[in-house]
Amino acid sequence: MTELREEAASLLLVDDDLTFCKVLGTALEKRGFSVCMAHSVEQAIPLAEANPPEYAVVDMKMGGAPGLSLVKVLHQLDPNTRIVMLTGYASIATAVEAIKLGATQYLAKPANTDEIIAAFDRAACSDAPIKVQTTQLENLEWEHIQRVLHEHDGNISATARALNMHRRTLQRKLAKPPIRSE
Repeated sequence: MTELREEAASLLLVDDDLTFCKVLGTALEKRGFSVCMAHSVEQAIPLAEANPPEYAVVDMKMGGAPGLSLVKVLHQLDPNTRIVMLTGYASIATAVEAIKLGATQYLAKPANTDEIIAAFDRAACSDAPIKVQTTQLENLEWEHIQRVLHEHDGNISATARALNMHRRTLQRKLAKPPIRSE
């Protein structure tokens, strides 16, 4: 939003990554939004019902209910709410579902503050391409291993068993950081 706001526009930011939420929330406040944060769909719904936001940034995958369910609720509360769906697991199918449920745009993480604000102004339409960042297979594997490792509280042996992989193979894969894509 390039124009100056006389009154700060209300924005609901929902992400279960506390650090990401705090950093993005601060950046959005500096750009003129009045930010209200929640870390789950269950926390966000009462906040939205009490004061339907003009804008919302919602993470796709969180503990508990998925972000898509919140998009649907936000759109039902106020069809004019501009909703940007963020995800680290981008796919065409989820992008289409998010737009059908009422999201204005769908962005793959990492998305910076300027991209998110610009996405509020771009209405989703059928002829507009959905930007889905392609992820290398090695990065997808590394992210999956990290999720399973987290589910097993960092226990390498339990993670290796869950992945049906030898422990040493898992350790080698963990020692190799993911490939950065531009």
